[in-house]
Amino acid sequence: MKHDHGPDEPPKGFWHSRHAVGLLVIGAVAGYFLLTEHTAHVVGALPYLLFLACPLMHLFMHHGHGHGKNDRRGIDGKTPHEPR
Repeated sequence: MKHDHGPDEPPKGFWHSRHAVGLLVIGAVAGYFLLTEHTAHVVGALPYLLFLACPLMHLFMHHGHGHGKNDRRGIDGKTPHEPR
């Protein structure tokens, strides 16, 4: 037996579900207790986290620069050497 529940809607992603809200709440509580109970350990790890952040920034932030592309067109779509 098939039930009609209305128009076809695309399934929502994980981050739009109740499970994601619960995961965020649990993560916030765990982060709070980590900072309050183990402040000395967290502060001691900060220099290492800074060094870890450098390669991660290179991996995730350089994809939008257009590396490897030789396209030098301006706003009007022409290269600087073409007549306007």
